[in-house]
Amino acid sequence: MLVYLLAAACAVGVVLIAARLLRRGSDDDKPDGPSAGHAGSMISALFLLAFAVAIVVPWTAADSARLNTHTESRAIAEAAWSAKRLAAADAARFQAGLTDYTRFVRDSEWPLMADGRLSPDGWTRLEKLRRDAQALPTKDGDDEGKDARTALLDHITAITTARQQRAMDARTSPPPGLLAITALTGLMVILLPFLAGARPRGMTLLPLTLMAALLGVGVWLCLDITHVFTGALAVGPDAFNGVLTELHRLSAGG
Repeated sequence: MLVYLLAAACAVGVVLIAARLLRRGSDDDKPDGPSAGHAGSMISALFLLAFAVAIVVPWTAADSARLNTHTESRAIAEAAWSAKRLAAADAARFQAGLTDYTRFVRDSEWPLMADGRLSPDGWTRLEKLRRDAQALPTKDGDDEGKDARTALLDHITAITTARQQRAMDARTSPPPGLLAITALTGLMVILLPFLAGARPRGMTLLPLTLMAALLGVGVWLCLDITHVFTGALAVGPDAFNGVLTELHRLSAGG
């Protein structure tokens, strides 16, 4: 934030120096004069730039987070299929554990991610699956059992990696300075005609009011989509709903 303030101070300093050095010429005190027109164009351009970045960054983050939820859910499904190659009792135990973890993420953990955090209980469940997989007994010459255990551990590792990425996604948000600049420049776009000396009356206020309303909606949208798991672009647990269906079918012998 300090960098933004220093940049603004430098810009103001440049304007004051330029005004001091360039005193020659005629006065420019009209609302539609070159000074007001130039300032209006630059402020509008700055607002559009900040607004575009404030929209694109959360949109990209939401797409990435949504893709990662599908990666995690796909790893859960692959782990369940790998567990199916184990002995019947072990296969049922791991499939039940994976189903329990998936249901926990969807029902209990998802609301917490709106606050930028994951539940420690989710890590505990995943670590238990890993320890149980590592503790699976294997016999000499049982290459099928060894391969199944290795594949299961690999998929649990993939789940853990995707979960770590989901934890990072839950904490991701645009820089606060960007949102502040978007709101400030939007406000300046509205106030500049008045600051330049214009005094709109009657029907001339209608387009200005409409512009102010649309700018307000735009700034509100930027604030609404700052978090990946809340707002208009919120990533939902659709991927986990889908994998739960697959896990139920698999445990039923599908």
